[in-house]
Amino acid sequence: MTANVQARSRGRLAIGRTVLRWTMRAVLAIMLFWAVSIVVYRVLPPVSTLMLGRWLTLQPVERIYMPLSDISPHLARAAIAAEDSRFCMHAGIDWFALQSVIEDALGDGASRGASTITMQTVKNILLWPGRSYLRKGLELPLALVVDTVWPKRRVMEAYLNIAEWGEGIFGAEAAARRHFGKSARDLTRREAALLVAALPNPIARNPARPTRYVSTYASRIMGRMGNENVSCLGA
Repeated sequence: MTANVQARSRGRLAIGRTVLRWTMRAVLAIMLFWAVSIVVYRVLPPVSTLMLGRWLTLQPVERIYMPLSDISPHLARAAIAAEDSRFCMHAGIDWFALQSVIEDALGDGASRGASTITMQTVKNILLWPGRSYLRKGLELPLALVVDTVWPKRRVMEAYLNIAEWGEGIFGAEAAARRHFGKSARDLTRREAALLVAALPNPIARNPARPTRYVSTYASRIMGRMGNENVSCLGA
């Protein structure tokens, strides 16, 4: 009886060690994937996990990668005004906004986000959609690494080329052509603001046919566009 108990204990211990070993290998593989992706996407057009998911399920993807110099500066200004006003000042994480969110949560305040453009870029190319504390926890260190390795212009360029602007529509060029019948380089201030106003819910919000709410939100974005710090973009 004692021998059987010992044998079972050794078996469970062996299984535990095997699981731990494979778990460690999986973690190391994921970390290697992140490291390689960050280095490669520093120079090559990045691909989002949403785009990969559509390709794997044989769904169409519209995306024409454009350098930031070929995208209207209005769009970058609108993104900073709406999504990340301290983009040029933080190192990937806006600690001031994050602290405010934590304080609001502890005080049962209104729920709001603190994701920077860098964090959203990390989420799109390295992580998965949806909300979870695990994913948010991973965003923070990865955003710091990306902000260290990539210049701000590259972060913004990647963000504007992988953002989703409709079913299967990714990036500013595809969005501008689909919604406004023009290249992203020719977007007006109003069109840029409408595109950014659609980002929180790009499937339901059509920037070419905005609801009253989206139109009003775009107007608020336009009102802030002239006051944002865009020095890190060379503009």
